[in-house]
Amino acid sequence: MHQRNQRQALSQAYLIREHTMNEVINPEKPETTTNNFIHRLIDEDLSKGRYQEIVTRFPPEPNGYLHLGHLKSIVLNFGTAERYGGRCNLRFDDTNPLKEDREYIEAMKRDIKWLGYHWDGLFHASDYFEQLYAWAVKLIKEGKAYVDSLSADEIREYRGNLSEPGKESPYRNRSVEKNLALFEAMRRGEFKEGEHVLRAKIDMASGNINFRDPVMYRILHATHPHTGDTWCIYPSYDWAHGQSDYLEGISHSLCTIEFSNHNPLYEWFLEAIEAKSPRTYQTEFAPLIISYILFSKRNLKRLVEEGYVSGWDDPRLPTIAGMRRRGYTPKGLKDFVEDVGVDRSESVIELSRFEYFIRQDLNKTSQRLMAVLEPIKVTLSNYPEDLVEEFEAVNNHEDLSAGTRKVPFSRELYIEREDFAENPPKGFFRLAPGAEVRLMHAYYITCQEIIKDEAGNITELRCTYDPETRGGDSPDKRKVKGTLHWVSARHALDAEVRLYERLFNKENPKDVEEGQDFTANLNPDSLRVMGGVKLEPSTLTFPDDTHYQFLRKGYFIKDPDSTAAKLVFNRTIDLKDTWAKLQKK
Repeated sequence: MHQRNQRQALSQAYLIREHTMNEVINPEKPETTTNNFIHRLIDEDLSKGRYQEIVTRFPPEPNGYLHLGHLKSIVLNFGTAERYGGRCNLRFDDTNPLKEDREYIEAMKRDIKWLGYHWDGLFHASDYFEQLYAWAVKLIKEGKAYVDSLSADEIREYRGNLSEPGKESPYRNRSVEKNLALFEAMRRGEFKEGEHVLRAKIDMASGNINFRDPVMYRILHATHPHTGDTWCIYPSYDWAHGQSDYLEGISHSLCTIEFSNHNPLYEWFLEAIEAKSPRTYQTEFAPLIISYILFSKRNLKRLVEEGYVSGWDDPRLPTIAGMRRRGYTPKGLKDFVEDVGVDRSESVIELSRFEYFIRQDLNKTSQRLMAVLEPIKVTLSNYPEDLVEEFEAVNNHEDLSAGTRKVPFSRELYIEREDFAENPPKGFFRLAPGAEVRLMHAYYITCQEIIKDEAGNITELRCTYDPETRGGDSPDKRKVKGTLHWVSARHALDAEVRLYERLFNKENPKDVEEGQDFTANLNPDSLRVMGGVKLEPSTLTFPDDTHYQFLRKGYFIKDPDSTAAKLVFNRTIDLKDTWAKLQKK
């Protein structure tokens, strides 16, 4: 009866907190200065003196790489600490050694640093294993926890479901002495995996299934990436999470809404260990959901392990590592999250909205460059054979402080094959027989002759240039409608480019027919590799992490596979959203 009353009191406290939060969310309150409901809640907490310092934490489980779904939590937790002059910890919730690895820990640290954030404390849930064990012993002694010997399947069966209450385990009423002895033997490694678990003794008839005697410890004979072989029993997420927050002095535990049903249990455990004030509270927010993107470390891991992608940093994946390799920028990612905002209602964000913020940042920061992806040779028959000129080109019209570069020009050039049409359709304003176009930064040229091979394929265009149009303007003010980019053949660098499209064809990758799984929706054209690309020689003068706008072609970045002998570039994103147009065809 005492436990039931305690649970009801906790539920009432949780409802009061929810009511307070709803008051804070009220947009009619004149003191509201932010559209982030969590920041309004914190403002209220500070005004009422509940906390002297705001302390948050980002607590990923190191069982995979961080992805776009984690980004909102990263920005919210680290950004909130920055906003209030507080602290944000990075804590690895490493309670399952069967799935966790040192590789994932180091990758997560690297990704967070790349995003521009710095943690104030670096912790692991495993740092608290000894204290968690001591608190578990305390609960056993107080009759609030017991060792259960049911199998995992039996525990699930006994738990019941949403429409039926659970039933008590036959081991639920073991004596305190027996439970202590069994729990100590579990720690010593005297039992096999699955032979026993430690469960909290709460209420098997609770409407919240999480209250139906949740598992606190299970036996796992596995080497832990942080503690090695020190332990063979490991705490559950629910048992470790709230207590870790408490030990670190977290003021606001910010979680996505799938953890809302765990919130009362979070409170129950903190009450059970007699946590002192000021206490942390868990507050939930809507997760980030974006069309055409799969958010699940388990499914992403499958894509990696089954070879659908090249690795965790494949540019098609929504992992932070993959997005970095693809050329997305920290600012673009964070600007997107800030624009989405923080609320409690789930909604699907259009991928085009995400891509807009990537383009916005890249347009402001990218080095302009001429690159010909599918080259066709152009020979200027009236241009001196040994002459080489240089034209000055602005590196970024959005940022003139980026300076200029010299672009060499010679008799033989490359232009895009798609910029020529032997029989041009109506409205085609690029190069064609007898047509005149402008070469960007250089001269007007006119196509005079088409050279073909024996198979009838066009191999070369012979053109003339107008020397009076140097710099791209005509003294007689005649107009041309087409302006083409180009690369001097004599000076061109050879490269490979990798053109990436969306990894999935459906807005919801998990929307499949019976008998299929999400892999049925993979886009077979998500990667196209092109060799023989021609680049300006100035490419070699910029750092490896330079973001480029290949003029008229999109945004690109050099890939880590790139070497002095073979340049490789990834397309980050098109200049415009061409995907929607392709889908309408």
